[in-house]
Amino acid sequence: MNAVTWEVEGIDNRARRGTMVTPHGPVQTPNFMPVGTRGTVKTMDVEDLATVGTEIVLANTYHLMLRPGEDVVSQLGELHGFMAWDGPILTDSGGYQVLSLKPAISEEGLVFRSAYDGARVGLTPERAVAVQETLGSDIAMVLDVPVPLPSSRADAEAAMHQTTRWAERALAAKRRDDRALFGIVQGGAEPDLREQSAKDIAALGFPGYGIGGLAVGESPAERDRALDAAIPQLPKHAVRYVMGLGDTEGILAAVERGVDLFDCVIPTRLARHGKALTRTGDISIKRAEWIRDQEPLDHACTCLACLRHSRGYLRHLYTTGESLAHRLLTLHNLTYTLDLLRGAREAITEGRFAAYHRGIVQARMGG
Repeated sequence: MNAVTWEVEGIDNRARRGTMVTPHGPVQTPNFMPVGTRGTVKTMDVEDLATVGTEIVLANTYHLMLRPGEDVVSQLGELHGFMAWDGPILTDSGGYQVLSLKPAISEEGLVFRSAYDGARVGLTPERAVAVQETLGSDIAMVLDVPVPLPSSRADAEAAMHQTTRWAERALAAKRRDDRALFGIVQGGAEPDLREQSAKDIAALGFPGYGIGGLAVGESPAERDRALDAAIPQLPKHAVRYVMGLGDTEGILAAVERGVDLFDCVIPTRLARHGKALTRTGDISIKRAEWIRDQEPLDHACTCLACLRHSRGYLRHLYTTGESLAHRLLTLHNLTYTLDLLRGAREAITEGRFAAYHRGIVQARMGG
């Protein structure tokens, strides 16, 4: 029996609503995971996360294995005790660092230079699983080989096949029956490679599937073609997760195609750069036009920033370097993103997702 399962609760064309059941509780899908790279979502504590409606968070295997180390996290109660978060946690495998740190790649695995002290660090498919099982996340991801886009077809195909071979090794290395391991689909921007990768990874029988190597420079049309090719090849009763996708329009386009789960740094990173996501378009709180503005960021939003504070006050906080600005904008952006998915779930249940999708996009374009 799988430690993580998914049950359908509603279908609207290809969009679907369901419940992902994990060892630390259920997650309503489609849903979004705030990114807690080092065991914390920047500027947020766990009460903040609960307040904005977070059901599941993501943490980064690569960073946690380096500092403080997976054994330290394990001794401090695994990730749930370490973070004082009693909800579900997913950890990525370290594969994304292929793009950001440019490690040496061989059939055996990856070799990085530590981002902290420059030391040589090796990561194999087996070690990626072992580290994540020691961290104790509910869902671990296999080690994969994404390619930046654009990339040549030859590079995308080679990375796809290597990802499949590593997925087989990861499955063989899995030891904890009380935790889940998800596979990852690759294939670059080539629809036929995406289709083949999805077939190959699905044949291995994971309870969930990440669709990786997107949100890395491709156009929306390329992304949508990749999803259209991959998703029909994945089991209907398994979780579908687009890794690293977090913009409003991209999320809704993926939900329309039957995706269940998302993660991205966009809501938190943009907040630290003074940008607020709103239903009528995104705004930079740094702009001088807000200096005397008494209105909230978004009248429809129920976050602390919108209920209590004006744009003028938030601009003051940001331009004077107050850390409260980062917290309030992060609260707002996460509330916006999680509300977007909550609205999508309701729309799917009521059979009106296409209208919901269209209305959100039009409102953000000023229509």
